[in-house]
Amino acid sequence: YVIRDKFFRERSRTMIASQTTECSCKHIVSVSLGSSERNAKSTLQLKGQTFIIERLGTDGNLQKARQLLEELDGRVDALGLGGTDLYVYAGGRRYTFRESAKLIENVKNTPVLDGSGLKNSLERILINRLAADKIIDFQGKKVLMVCGVDRFGMAEALVANGADVTFGDLIFGLNWDHPIKSLQTLDSFAKLLAPLLTKLPVRWFYPMGAKQSQRKPQHQGYFLENDIIAGDFHFIRRFMPDKLAGKTIITNTVTAGDRKLLRNAGVRCLITTTPSLDGRSYGTNVMEGLLVAASGADKQLDAAVYEKLLEEYKIESGLEYLNGEEEHI
Repeated sequence: YVIRDKFFRERSRTMIASQTTECSCKHIVSVSLGSSERNAKSTLQLKGQTFIIERLGTDGNLQKARQLLEELDGRVDALGLGGTDLYVYAGGRRYTFRESAKLIENVKNTPVLDGSGLKNSLERILINRLAADKIIDFQGKKVLMVCGVDRFGMAEALVANGADVTFGDLIFGLNWDHPIKSLQTLDSFAKLLAPLLTKLPVRWFYPMGAKQSQRKPQHQGYFLENDIIAGDFHFIRRFMPDKLAGKTIITNTVTAGDRKLLRNAGVRCLITTTPSLDGRSYGTNVMEGLLVAASGADKQLDAAVYEKLLEEYKIESGLEYLNGEEEHI
């Protein structure tokens, strides 16, 4: 293991040094606690500027993630923190996950983004645009949002556009079969639980490493009784039933293999909050890192700035019909 891990680190150093000397591109790397099987790398051209975006999974190994983040500090233009959240917002307050904060405590020179800032702008914009463009009429639509706390912007937009939303935070995060039916109740539970949960190991309530590739269908009725399934794809993939005929999925971090799984399940429409690059959509932490690097900033930006940058660089969400003809939903 030590030899393999040393080789991995040396390869990363060589790769980064090579890319720095060969081009004046900007390099964004997401270090994820998720599975290394989902690693990917893409090159993107935006307004004449070249961006290399990359995702490196550490299979749930916290020490490896911390080492990579420290070694990449100052060598790349932005870092993403994937497979976990750094912040969660509840009751107007921001709570920091203790375990995640330790991963970046020695990163001093490169901004680290967990995607939480972009979620509040990009995902809210997406829902409003789907409704305004009459792609989805959310009025009265039954929506299962597998976890609302980490995507409060999307949650608010769904409710504002008339959707009948069931929040599965307690069901899929804590395995407590207790659906939440309003933003007010979700906020109350979040204010109650966030101070405690952010002090616990993230793996206790979120799939990491190999678990991200393991299916464990449960609480299937919630998937089947709703028209739209929204939220974190690792929760969706892990707990969804084998068949979801005619459903619409609103998520991100989807690979070509994930698309095949959803197509075989009968999913009709896949909407990714981040665009598809080389056959996959990257996490919001990667895209937030890209926008911060593009702007030249050294920290998370305000939602209004993200919205302006998304428009300026024409970064749009993805929409794909996996089965059947394209029509309004």
